[in-house]
Amino acid sequence: MFRVLDVETAVPTAPLDPASVVDGSPSAGSRALAAVAGVEVGVWEMSPGTATDVEVDEVFVVLSGSATVTFEDGERVDLAAGSVVRLRAGEHTTWVVHETLRKIYVA
Repeated sequence: MFRVLDVETAVPTAPLDPASVVDGSPSAGSRALAAVAGVEVGVWEMSPGTATDVEVDEVFVVLSGSATVTFEDGERVDLAAGSVVRLRAGEHTTWVVHETLRKIYVA
């Protein structure tokens, strides 16, 4: 049984689908840490660049890096270590990662 979850180990990443990339050549990936009552907890990382996404229901906490997420309704959220954000399934977003972003997600 693990009580302390490893958020430091490297996350395997791969280049994003070119259809979602707006600028640069970002890569991203995730690593599951635990399942709690049918919900996944994990670490996600994206390297600098700009990409679009369609979200799932998720709450996340940024561990390191910086980025700006813009939602289709025009809301813009600047992310840095300690930011806590709620995403809703089906939301269309654009992620501009300035410095490799690492977050813990619950989805």
